[in-house]
Amino acid sequence: MKKTTGLAILIFVAATVSAQIPTNQYFSKEVPLKANKELQFISYYINQAVISNIYPENDFLKGQVVGRLFGGNTTKTSDSLTSAYVEQRLIPFFIYQPHLFNGKATLRASFELDWTWGDAAYGVGGNFGGGFSADQVNLQTQNLELELHPTSRLYINVGLQRIFDTPYNPYRTLFDKMTTTGYRLAYFGTDGVGISVRQDWDFSRIKAGFYKLYENYIQLNDDVSLFELTGEKDVTRTWKMGASAYYMRDRASGAGGVSILGQGLNSLLATHNGVYKFSFGNVPYRADVVWLGTFFGRNTEHWIDPLMITGFVNFNIGRADTLTNQLVSESDWSRAVDIFGYAANVRVSYRYGQTLNDVVTLDAIYSSGDSDGLNDGKYSGVITGNQWGAPGAIFISSGSYLLMPHGNVVNRFTPAILDISNMGYGMTGVTLNVSRGLIPNRLNTKAGVAYAMSNVQPLGGGYHIGTEVNGNIAYSFGPFMSLELHAAYLMLGSFYDSRQSAYGSAVNGGLDERPVNPWTAFVVFKWLMF
Repeated sequence: MKKTTGLAILIFVAATVSAQIPTNQYFSKEVPLKANKELQFISYYINQAVISNIYPENDFLKGQVVGRLFGGNTTKTSDSLTSAYVEQRLIPFFIYQPHLFNGKATLRASFELDWTWGDAAYGVGGNFGGGFSADQVNLQTQNLELELHPTSRLYINVGLQRIFDTPYNPYRTLFDKMTTTGYRLAYFGTDGVGISVRQDWDFSRIKAGFYKLYENYIQLNDDVSLFELTGEKDVTRTWKMGASAYYMRDRASGAGGVSILGQGLNSLLATHNGVYKFSFGNVPYRADVVWLGTFFGRNTEHWIDPLMITGFVNFNIGRADTLTNQLVSESDWSRAVDIFGYAANVRVSYRYGQTLNDVVTLDAIYSSGDSDGLNDGKYSGVITGNQWGAPGAIFISSGSYLLMPHGNVVNRFTPAILDISNMGYGMTGVTLNVSRGLIPNRLNTKAGVAYAMSNVQPLGGGYHIGTEVNGNIAYSFGPFMSLELHAAYLMLGSFYDSRQSAYGSAVNGGLDERPVNPWTAFVVFKWLMF
């Protein structure tokens, strides 16, 4: 009888505890532990219907359109034309961890399958395949990397992997944390080949990496290489402090990179991405750029108390030289440009309610600008990975949609300010976002405003870049599955009154007048499955 009574009490307690455990873990920040199976599948699916007044003028840009609005990608706004389309993406991850090595070796492969509904069929090419009959060859390799785990705290990643400017392991940390810590992907946020080594301790962590951005001819010294050293320490229970050093060695003279655009300081990629283009002309050059910075965070997961603070300060220092005579040795270079720029950011978030959706967030960023180009032999603006990739850096966590980048994209990534350098003019940007869980962990809403000004006036233009208002409402069906409605409107400022010639300005896409204000609205279904 006592055994039966004890068993009944045990069942009752277990049932009571189980009833108190939240069934919806949509807002959990913990990465699930490994499954028992050797081969695991994780995937991110997004399907969205978009309307906007933004479109590319180039008839060939029907697939993926990446770059600055009104930039070299020919994107425009219209007061008479409306873009309407549905796009779809699947990013599958295949993770193989054989029992034979007892968790010491893991192989990860991730891919992208993207298309706009109705775009193409029976062909070959990335970002296409949603046409009638389908059967398009479209499978883009995003990552293919081996992770070795020889000790409990040491991780070695080899191959095509994430290059993120935070101290955390991108394969063992949820993406939201990567966008609010370190440099928030504002300097480096993309994929590349190389090797990275991470050592974690209880209250500190360090990462070192070497990445080959472009190999070019294997027998010549004409490559682009990136070196990284990043560390972070938990100073107190709530505060973390970190520092980093990056070094870019560019000997490719603008070759390589994205398709015919190239990469580097003087490539056509600069006008596409909205970074500063060094006007070296068609001559060889070499560049050495170092990034030295520090970053900090308080309560970075928003778990300990309602207040969360993160921020960074980063300096890019270097030199770019051009070769005056290609027949002389490499040691005979003439100094062309000294590089010194900097940027700073602070983000403050206060959780006033019971969930992580009941928050008010204020985000401010500043980047230095250059007022006279290379006339004084100096460039005093910011340099990021967008100088070498499309995109090479993604500052997508400000809460803006059109003024600065947003993460809800498939094939079209065209904000007004794609890069924090703002074409070399520098910028000061502030965003304020307020969100609330109308039904906790089920129905959430958000409203935001964003403002940015240029720190240097373009010729004929003013300082005000634009002011944006935006909002969304999202319904969660279950763990990591949601249906959302988003909308944003950007009021362009005097920055776009710029005139550089009788034919208009590169600032406003070559128009002789201020462009039409951009707007967008979209319904998106998202599902992170594992």
